[in-house]
Amino acid sequence: MPFSSAPSTRPSSDGELLRIIDAEIKFAEESDDHDRVEEIPDKFPFKISDEKGFNSITLTRTYQGENIEVLVSMPSLVTGDEPDRENEADEDRNEDDQEEETQKAPKSSIPLTVTISKGEEGPSLEFICTAYPDEILIDALSVMPSESGEDEMITYEGPDFNDLDENLQRAFHKYLEMRGITPMATNFLHEYMINKDSREYLIWLRRLKDFVRN
Repeated sequence: MPFSSAPSTRPSSDGELLRIIDAEIKFAEESDDHDRVEEIPDKFPFKISDEKGFNSITLTRTYQGENIEVLVSMPSLVTGDEPDRENEADEDRNEDDQEEETQKAPKSSIPLTVTISKGEEGPSLEFICTAYPDEILIDALSVMPSESGEDEMITYEGPDFNDLDENLQRAFHKYLEMRGITPMATNFLHEYMINKDSREYLIWLRRLKDFVRN
């Protein structure tokens, strides 16, 4: 019997998968996030570059002869839901313990990579940051070599940021703040990226449906 290239009958599991994808698409379309238009704050200093299909956006601006670029990635979300308590003794904890737990509770955050350069081929500073609600942490700071290759032998990236003198740490936080990396900006970006995540998820679902259906 000669080999036939005609498509075989679609497995029943594919039909079930399509029904589930359709239900998920409907649920995603009913969400307010996927079509929400973010209102950019009046004093937001960056130009936003946002391409569909990517899990990050790029911010750019110039500041007193410096070129500033910020790569903003998808947020790490924390819902705040806690598991049910199984032991009644947990309810008897004193207020100090409860306050300490609240302080240590995880918060939603967005990762930022801030690159500050002077000139097209000169060296640059790269900050790896984590932005929480109303708080920005600098996780790492590096001096990146120039593109000309003259500084290729520079491999030492500096000490752990938290090991720096506290005055120096505060000065670098102020340095970023003057260039637009402020809690106001990052709080807006947090909401922006949550909405982008919803939009990208819906696009992904529709592409997935097209693949399974065709």
